[in-house]
Amino acid sequence: MKKILAVCGLGQGTSLILRMNIEQVLNEMGVGADVEHVDVSSASGMSSDLIVTSAELAQTLAGHESEIVIVNNYFDLEEIKEALQNRI
Repeated sequence: MKKILAVCGLGQGTSLILRMNIEQVLNEMGVGADVEHVDVSSASGMSSDLIVTSAELAQTLAGHESEIVIVNNYFDLEEIKEALQNRI
């Protein structure tokens, strides 16, 4: 099972919303994954298959072993689906 990190600056509200939306999209796609929401500092030291975050925070995570997926609108389920589609 893939491990996905939903990352925002503080690891509170925004990443929680992103995590819930990722889970909804994966559910609709029929894909199971372990999705966790964390702050950018924690994510830099964690192991995962994918990191889903904003373009700004992706720069902070450059060089991380995980594949970084950029999502501009954490509320846009279609954008999240398109971003994840060929990576899951």
